[in-house]
Amino acid sequence: MTALDSIALTTLDGAATSLADYAGRAVLVVNVASKCGLTPQYAGLEALATRYADRGLTVLGVPCNQFAGQEPGTAEEIATFCSTSYGVTFPLLAKTEVNGENRSPLYAELTKTPDAEGEAGDIQWNFEKFLVAPDHASVQRFRPRTEPESDTVVSAIEAVLPA
Repeated sequence: MTALDSIALTTLDGAATSLADYAGRAVLVVNVASKCGLTPQYAGLEALATRYADRGLTVLGVPCNQFAGQEPGTAEEIATFCSTSYGVTFPLLAKTEVNGENRSPLYAELTKTPDAEGEAGDIQWNFEKFLVAPDHASVQRFRPRTEPESDTVVSAIEAVLPA
């Protein structure tokens, strides 16, 4: 078990969870928002979730309202928007703070990971992506404008898939 596995999380519908629930699976953790210029990335995230589910990938969406108030909805509104607008079937967590003094412990750990340019620290905007390997010990970081189905993200996913 890693430090990431022991962090208590809450699903969008209020159930307790943690990354330990995804043991042996790669997890793509993405802070998401419904009213962002990058919101169409939901389609690519759902495509990845569907394409790689049987090979051991889980996409985990983390709604966040810290960037220009772009995720103002309730849990029910977020769930409805995601399913009706983008057909999202992957799990979503409760609305979460990813930066600042109330940053969730999950993001306190994830933001220690540098991106391809060697920069760690705060989340830049909605749709920043973290690929957590199946052992949950290693993490790769992709900035918001990196499309979910880009060669960079797909290659990283394929390199860590357990099956």
